[in-house]
Amino acid sequence: MERRIVLITGASRGIGADTARELAARGDHVIVNYREKRKRAETVAEEIIAAGGSASVAGADIADPDSARALIDTVVSEFGRLDVLVLNASGGLERDAAPDYAMRLNRDAQARLVTLALPHLPAGGRIVFVTSHQAHFSPTRPVPAGYEPIAASKRAGEDALRDMSAEFDRRGIGFVVVSGDMIDGTIIVRLLERRNPDAVTTRREQGALPTVEEFAAAVADAATIDADCGHTIYVGGADFLVDH
Repeated sequence: MERRIVLITGASRGIGADTARELAARGDHVIVNYREKRKRAETVAEEIIAAGGSASVAGADIADPDSARALIDTVVSEFGRLDVLVLNASGGLERDAAPDYAMRLNRDAQARLVTLALPHLPAGGRIVFVTSHQAHFSPTRPVPAGYEPIAASKRAGEDALRDMSAEFDRRGIGFVVVSGDMIDGTIIVRLLERRNPDAVTTRREQGALPTVEEFAAAVADAATIDADCGHTIYVGGADFLVDH
């Protein structure tokens, strides 16, 4: 069978990198997107290839409209199509981030990239949006102090994509959301531990946090499973699901 072409944003480390490894191991060609760390992305791709998989790298700042457009143009020019788009890149807790950066990246950039990719996704293609329980459930649950801009912008990004569901259905494109509790070992958890350690401790008291590997496996599953448009996969945080 022909390999699927899978673009994973923010894939030079953490969840994105592990998702790339997992999907490549399942037979896909993965495009490891990075913003600045080209060498790190190349290392991920080289590891995949050394393990018998297929991978390449593509640099782009998806929050920049021209860079996002160039990213999709490059993928289509090289491969002729895009089968799966995994929206993993996010941010906003960076110390030097502008006040509007979280919304520009976590909402605007996500919707823009999907709009750019749609003409090149065939029927049977798939879009996967990666988020957190703290964002997904933010309309009805308290948000950890310091995480509010991320929660609001990630939820806004999810809502923007859900508003496009009719178009996805019309084109025969799947859309799945993957929501996880705080993921042990990620940069977001490390930043929160510095700013609001009690928030992380509280989550750990509810049970073991999912690992990067566990969450990445769920994201990889979301790229393949038979699911209704808008289906959500939940990873960890059973207490969030009690009233769901």
